Amino acid sequence: MITFESVSKSYPGGTRAVDELNLEIATGSFTVLVGPSGCGKTTSMRMINRMVTPSSGRVLIDGQDVSGIRAVTLRLGIGYVLQNAGLFPHRTVLDNVGTVQRLLGLNKAQARAKAYEALERVGLDASLALRYPAQLSGGQQQRVGVARALAADPPILLMDEPFSAVDPIVRLELQQEVQRLQAEIKKTIVMVTHDIDEALTLGDKIAVLAPGGVLQQYADPLSILTRPATNFVSSLVSKDRGFRALSFESLTGLSTTELPAPDTAGRIHLPTLGNGFSAEINHDAATVCWSDGVTVRSAPQPIIRPGDSLRTGLDAVLASPSSAALLADHDGNIGSYFTLADLQPLLSKATRVSS
Repeated sequence: MITFESVSKSYPGGTRAVDELNLEIATGSFTVLVGPSGCGKTTSMRMINRMVTPSSGRVLIDGQDVSGIRAVTLRLGIGYVLQNAGLFPHRTVLDNVGTVQRLLGLNKAQARAKAYEALERVGLDASLALRYPAQLSGGQQQRVGVARALAADPPILLMDEPFSAVDPIVRLELQQEVQRLQAEIKKTIVMVTHDIDEALTLGDKIAVLAPGGVLQQYADPLSILTRPATNFVSSLVSKDRGFRALSFESLTGLSTTELPAPDTAGRIHLPTLGNGFSAEINHDAATVCWSDGVTVRSAPQPIIRPGDSLRTGLDAVLASPSSAALLADHDGNIGSYFTLADLQPLLSKATRVSS
């Protein structure tokens, strides 16, 4: 449990960065601090590992005031992911990831063994281990930053706008990777972002801060979206509000059409669509590519699963050149497909509920 008790931060000249912040962050939860520039979200997060000292109030971890914990000891137990990864340019990926283990007293071989485990956990191939940061893409560098933060298995992970410096496609991949990791490792994650969509996607709870560091609302994503506590929160979520609400509606009740048997080349033709496309399925990766009979017309797209959101299903249909998406059952077997017409009853229901 991380607790903020009436925490404020002021700077010389009277600038108020954080104003009487009271917040309880549950152990094992993913909490996102969101708001515009100058709202004190990064300042608040950095008070947890004492990179910033409060002007008044207390920050506690499991009931212990962080001001009473030696700074080095505190920070070695808290992972920290920076916006631009913050890697040492003169060290290999492996040695970057093993930095904290070395500080904790492990020898070089032990630290590297732990580093390899961390790289595997974030989906990085071992062949990248001996490269230097400049030899990696931005997305790969950010994954290395996450691996370094996780390598010492800290109970708390702080993330300072970790995906803002990468392109939208890589950003989505990294968000999905962090969601997968959190489902597996259940750390107490506190993340800062200015992107409300990112906050709604990742957070178990969201703390909305206004300029001057005033907490506007602290609630789960659906409550933030559908029951904003203040005009400030309402203005933050008003754009694309209906589309965002689809993220909280399931595909339960979706009508689908059974897939026909594949041809001798392994392609599945969907004659009922009348658009000449066939599906080429990668069962191992649970992805599909669409072909018009001459060339593949799209990058691999994910197979939708019953537990996915209505927004995910709509995204898949709209992104598909065939205007259809494939659906797996609860056991992962890919046996049917759906179209925008199939989604329409669910979309109409979601619209009635959200209004």
